[in-house]
Amino acid sequence: MEDLRKVSSVQLYSFWKNLSIGLLFFVGLIAFSILLPYYFSPIVALIGSAVLYTILYNNRLSRKSSCNVVTYSIFFCLISYSFFSIILNVLYIWGFIKIPQEFTFFSKPYIPSLILNPISFLTLLIINFRQGKMTICVDCKLSFGDKNERGKLGSILNYESHFQLKNLVILFGILTIVTWVYYLVFYINTDINARDWYVFLWLNIIAVILDEIYFIFRYYNLYLDLKENNEIITPEELRDMTAKTYLRFYVICGEYVYVNNKIADPKTPYRQVIDTPFFTKRTVNGITIPEVNNVIKKMTGIYDGDLRFFFGRKIQDMDRHSLLRYFYYLDGKPEDHLELNVQGIWMHFDEIKKIYSYNPGNLAQIFVSDLTRLATIVLTQKTFDEKGFRKNKLKSYRPTFTLKEIKESDIDFQDDKWIRISLFNSDTKLYRLKRWLRTITGGTNDKKLNQWG
Repeated sequence: MEDLRKVSSVQLYSFWKNLSIGLLFFVGLIAFSILLPYYFSPIVALIGSAVLYTILYNNRLSRKSSCNVVTYSIFFCLISYSFFSIILNVLYIWGFIKIPQEFTFFSKPYIPSLILNPISFLTLLIINFRQGKMTICVDCKLSFGDKNERGKLGSILNYESHFQLKNLVILFGILTIVTWVYYLVFYINTDINARDWYVFLWLNIIAVILDEIYFIFRYYNLYLDLKENNEIITPEELRDMTAKTYLRFYVICGEYVYVNNKIADPKTPYRQVIDTPFFTKRTVNGITIPEVNNVIKKMTGIYDGDLRFFFGRKIQDMDRHSLLRYFYYLDGKPEDHLELNVQGIWMHFDEIKKIYSYNPGNLAQIFVSDLTRLATIVLTQKTFDEKGFRKNKLKSYRPTFTLKEIKESDIDFQDDKWIRISLFNSDTKLYRLKRWLRTITGGTNDKKLNQWG
């Protein structure tokens, strides 16, 4: 599927731009905290966080397949700095605490980097540990799929967002150590000189700018590599693309799935992986069930199978491209269907599950993604009720499932309800309290409650 192996140049640019805007706000906050009256520092931070929130909101409305974790992280850094500095100064004014004049924006000199750097470091560190579990990450995966399902773009966004976040953690960790060691060891609070301003102000600005320059070269080189390998889609090419509907079929007979174990891995030349051989595309925007039925009948050569819809979604940010998955059940035994129209073998589902659990690299990425969704929904539905409470109180209980159960069930695999429950359920610490809080802040009905799981 060639479209999944290509990356939109607009998406790559937007990914870099989000990081650049966030770093720009750090520079602006430090600079304006010195240029303007000191008490404007938290106001500047709040203005910056409001702009970042607007960007996050617009990105969510646009439904573009990008990663906003770093923008989200910097938003919280600015919010945390603003509220911490305001609370600190309010407590100082009321006489509850005594703080050095470098920490109060009502006296001179106020040094924002002494608060901003450690607050940013701790905030980024916490988000780095929680990356993938936050609501913004969950919603992104449910809307666009995981990195396996999103192809090349998904792999790049997943790796680079982790890299950016770790880079910022290290950057602000180093700046925190440098500024605080200088403040505790070398700084004399009788008067602030040029060297002091260099460490507290210019060193921070220069470090952030150098980090930005590094990422400019990094993503420009990445763009050149992708372009050289013909993996870039330009905006013009996107506009000229005709609508495509990709179809994936999982042909099932009893507890066996028909697969091809010699499919070339698009990521690694000369390497073979296991995947369904029933894959095709139609140059149409949407396709009817009878048409889908005719497609799989011709591909298999068997006309009395039972077609069931699995799930589908749009491909990346290509609004006219979609990928649909179907099950096609055959009667009898695998021995009755040894000669299908495409090359492959019948593989027992237990063997596929074993490969999935211990050697997922032997399966095609999109096969892994589809199995993950299938297993997550089925096992969650068996373990928990719709309110997220365990049906079986024994936490050691680990249900299994068979292909026969899937065929006989009426589970809607297109619905994300059970995936959200799998992420937020009674196994979560303080579940009842968190569920009550979400009821207050997000609505009282369970459907909405689980929607924000």
